[in-house]
Amino acid sequence: MVDDSPTARKREQRGWCWYDWANSVFPTSVTTVFGSLYLTEIAATAAMADTARNGPNPCPADGNGNTDKLRDCDISLLGLDFPAGSLWGYLLSIATVIQVLVVPLMGAIADRSSNKKPMMAAFAFGGSLATIAMSLVSGSNWGLGVVLFILGNIGYGTSVVIYYSFLPEIATADERDGLSSRGWAFGYLGSGLALAIQLVIYLFRDSIGITAGNAAQIAFVLSGIWWALFTLIPLRRLRGHHERPQGTAAEGARGSVLTAGFRELRTTLREARAYPLTLAFLGTYLIYTDGIATVANVSAQYGREELKFEADVLITTILIVQFVAFFGGVLHGLLARRVGAKKTIMASLAVWVVVIGFAYFVQAGQALQFYLLAGGIGLVLGGTNALSRSLFSQLVPAGKEAQYFSVYEMGERATSWLGPLLFAVMASTTGSYRYAIISLVVFFVIGLVLMYFVPVRRAIRAAGNPEPALL
Repeated sequence: MVDDSPTARKREQRGWCWYDWANSVFPTSVTTVFGSLYLTEIAATAAMADTARNGPNPCPADGNGNTDKLRDCDISLLGLDFPAGSLWGYLLSIATVIQVLVVPLMGAIADRSSNKKPMMAAFAFGGSLATIAMSLVSGSNWGLGVVLFILGNIGYGTSVVIYYSFLPEIATADERDGLSSRGWAFGYLGSGLALAIQLVIYLFRDSIGITAGNAAQIAFVLSGIWWALFTLIPLRRLRGHHERPQGTAAEGARGSVLTAGFRELRTTLREARAYPLTLAFLGTYLIYTDGIATVANVSAQYGREELKFEADVLITTILIVQFVAFFGGVLHGLLARRVGAKKTIMASLAVWVVVIGFAYFVQAGQALQFYLLAGGIGLVLGGTNALSRSLFSQLVPAGKEAQYFSVYEMGERATSWLGPLLFAVMASTTGSYRYAIISLVVFFVIGLVLMYFVPVRRAIRAAGNPEPALL
């Protein structure tokens, strides 16, 4: 007999938070830090080897073996030639497009399943295995790295969507803000700890007799093991009694599940128009989350190019953001408990405007100012998204959680080019990264204004869900 006591439910919620701890290592260590560093280097080495075989080498390494210039050498993929240094940018774009095509379908299939946990496990362990396998990429086989990163990205994106869909099943309307904030904060703490271990290995690589490439390979192995190992906790604690019976299409032949998933996804997208207030919130979220993602992604470039900081300052900044984000997530959950999620998100967006304004005035070479900026970013980075996740879970029709969270996640990725484009255009037209960074304020101002006008309580009623006491 299933134990439905408050103690058992709290245990399940604590277990759910562990998947934030488990999966956050992929976007932080693999995508943000070591993936770009390592695969670009492998591609550059391949470019030099190719030019050495096929003619005069136009881009040799310097006498110290420095391969920075090799990043301008061309590599080929599917008949297209492009500089090795641009591989990571293209790879992120390709991985995003593939996620947009695959993840919503998997979400639709998950909603039809009688047990979502095995599906979440398959994608989590598959993604972690692909991450570990990235350590096998060496020499000039950067193509293998491309395939493995895409597989890891699919595993991450799909498992996260299914993970999000558990939120309305294990928490009441009044519990979700706090639970989502704790999970998000826990994720930053976990990924920060894992990254700190990996960066210690990377920074002291000479002392332990390994190369920068070896350090990156170790980081891939540690990331994959970390992801898989801590995934066992939520899989063990999430209970089966939340699962819904399969739909009629799923009761037929096993071969019809994929077809039924397509049909379910098509139906969901068509019926979403019946929930215009949910879509209004989603559109608002996509605007300000694009600003958040862009700030996180370009902050290192801003520090390096405009503020002239060395790698040690930038690495320290990354760690500051990770660990302060833990406290920021907890703080957002406490504030939401007092004033409600919507008001807390609006306050957070106002703080974002102040943080971006401060970034404009940070002086070159002043590390303390840059660290304070990192602290400000960390304070609002996780909490804004955590409360957006919990609030969106209240606007979703019951039984469609994974599908709507698929649209939520993929919408974020599909619009994620707007912020970087604005940043790049402003930097190139003004010749200053300061004007580029201050231009990102527009995402937070627009998001704040639109959030004010979204009638969230009415949207929750329209979706047929119970209303929380505070919003």
